[in-house]
Amino acid sequence: MEQRLSLITLGVADLARSRDFYRQLGWQGQEVEQTVFFQAGGLAVVLWARQSLAEDAGVEDRGAAWFAGVALAHNVRERAEVDQLMSAAARAGAQVTQPARDTSYGGYAGYFTDPDGHLWEIAWNPGFPIAADGTITVPNFGTA
Repeated sequence: MEQRLSLITLGVADLARSRDFYRQLGWQGQEVEQTVFFQAGGLAVVLWARQSLAEDAGVEDRGAAWFAGVALAHNVRERAEVDQLMSAAARAGAQVTQPARDTSYGGYAGYFTDPDGHLWEIAWNPGFPIAADGTITVPNFGTA
C-alpha cells in the first residue's frame, strides 16, 4: 500500500447543516447524490450521511461518541490565522474545546468540533512550512 490518503469521509447526521457549516468557513464543494465533496489540497474531505457510511463499511452505527481518538488538522501560514479561524468556526456554530494557546513544539493551536463532533485542530507550526498549494512536508526530525 502506498503511503497516501485520498479521501477523508465524515459521517454526518444532517448533510445540509454540515455543508452549511463548512461553507461558512469558506470551503467550496460540490454536492452529488446526497454527498458533498470538498477539494482539500491533494485529497478530498467528503460529507456523507452517518447511516450510509456505516452501511457501506459494513459496521453498526452506534451513534456519535464524544471522542473517537481522531483529529483533523488545518495548518496555517501565520500565527494570527489561528485566532481568525477559531473565531470563524465559533461564529459558524463550532464548539471550541481548547482555545488557541502556545504549544510545546513552539507553535500556536486550538481545537473545535464541527456540528457532528468531528474534532479539528487549527495550528501554526513554524517547523512545518506550507507550500503555495497548501501542502506540508514532514521535516526530517533526524530519527530513523
